[in-house]
Amino acid sequence: MKKLLLILSFLLVFSMDAFGAEKIIIGVTPFPHGEIMKIVKPLLAQKGYELEIKEFNDYVQPNMALAEGSLFANYFQHVPYLDNMNREKKLDLVWIAKIHIEPMGLYSKKIAEISGLKRGSLVGVPNDPTNEARALRLLETHGLISLKPGELVTVRDITSNPGELKFKELDAAMLPRTLEDVTAAVINTNFAAEAGLNPAKDALVIENSESPYANIIVVRAGDKDSAAAKALVEATRSPEVRAYIENNLVPRGILPVF
Repeated sequence: MKKLLLILSFLLVFSMDAFGAEKIIIGVTPFPHGEIMKIVKPLLAQKGYELEIKEFNDYVQPNMALAEGSLFANYFQHVPYLDNMNREKKLDLVWIAKIHIEPMGLYSKKIAEISGLKRGSLVGVPNDPTNEARALRLLETHGLISLKPGELVTVRDITSNPGELKFKELDAAMLPRTLEDVTAAVINTNFAAEAGLNPAKDALVIENSESPYANIIVVRAGDKDSAAAKALVEATRSPEVRAYIENNLVPRGILPVF
């Protein structure tokens, strides 16, 4: 009888392991976040979690879906963007790990270097507050404009524009498609790569590795100390993920930060 009970207990535990894995739904933008999560998925399976990867192609819905509870976590943004979204939308989201950095770059199909920017050239920049400020600071670093002090600067905060550059503010995901229409555009690395641009080779100028805009895993505040959150962080910051980033993404300008 005892032997039978032992066998039944073993079968019950096995069944729970096989069929009762806790699901973690994470929202990502396709590249590189979605690709990185494909490496994470089998690592989490070893810890008893089923990872479902849900892709988004914008920078607003992943946070709203997380706040509303249809996601457990998301992975697509940096800290300044999260802070701004929390303020604007009155969300209670927190970051739990920094994973990689995607240096923002200036791209063009019309000029080969920034000296090719002529008086009155049209430059595309993201229209969301944090990425627009980041793009403009990149241009300021390279002497194209000067800006007022502050975090969320926009084109209206330009104090000096010696080349009389004109600016077109657009959704970040649309910027690669505007390269035929503008002289140059400042584009996030994930959207540049999706458009077939290689940040390491194609960017006229690019942020260096000291940029503060590391991409993060985000959860609701109430979940930050959960076992699932800890397992997700451990798997994403694993040697396997670091090796994937170093072998596949560093040549494209994307750097690990762990």
